[in-house]
Amino acid sequence: MSDTATTKSIGLAAAKAIFADFDVEASSALLAEDYIQHNPGMPSGAAPILGVIPALAEAGLAVDTHRVLAEGDLVVMHSTYTNADMFGAPTLVAFDVFRIEDGVVAEHWDNLQVPGEPNASGRTMTDGATEITDLDATAANKAVIEGFIRDVLMGGAPERTTDYISTETYLQHNPGAGDGLDALGEAMAAMAEAGQAMVYERTPIVVAEGNFVFAASEGTMGETPTAFFDLFRLENGLIVEHWDVMADIPPADAWAHTNGKF
Repeated sequence: MSDTATTKSIGLAAAKAIFADFDVEASSALLAEDYIQHNPGMPSGAAPILGVIPALAEAGLAVDTHRVLAEGDLVVMHSTYTNADMFGAPTLVAFDVFRIEDGVVAEHWDNLQVPGEPNASGRTMTDGATEITDLDATAANKAVIEGFIRDVLMGGAPERTTDYISTETYLQHNPGAGDGLDALGEAMAAMAEAGQAMVYERTPIVVAEGNFVFAASEGTMGETPTAFFDLFRLENGLIVEHWDVMADIPPADAWAHTNGKF
């Protein structure tokens, strides 16, 4: 089994033990005791996770994982949680990122968002392509997304947008925008006019596998500190599909730990 496959299998096993089987013993074996938590509402360490599992079972929590990709020691899952009131709402779309070390999950980041209605193109936050292909293009696709974030999302060279996004096919899953570059530009302009411009400041996590690249970024929406978790699908070196989950970053004094969002 390759390193990527091992990383993926451990992450999936941990998610299944915690969120599907509600198996405290199996979960304990898959979590580092000093598990580092970045979700603002959950204390760090394995014990708080293990302690909440019975309540998750009683609530009838269910998870539907749509996409999984891994690179190195990181695995990313794109999922929908239902009966998820303990996490903030009955239904939530999420990106979970697990770091694997010595055969167990050692660190976790996530972003959760109440799903909007289908967007102007009829797409939801989770439908669309799922198959990982083009494994030989992993490094090149990762470089494309790093360039796109630097030049377009961070404003280094916004005129280069079409160097990164296909002008022929751009499938959008954000609830506030439809397909195509024109719709993206209109949505961004409307947000800026409403005082809700998205500003990307740094991107600590980028995970690529084949035609999919995930990026977790910190920035602001308007004046609100915000975490942007984005997933891109590429074809022939260009972005052709995009999913995202955005969440406010609470003030530090409201956190259950001192690890920060990233």
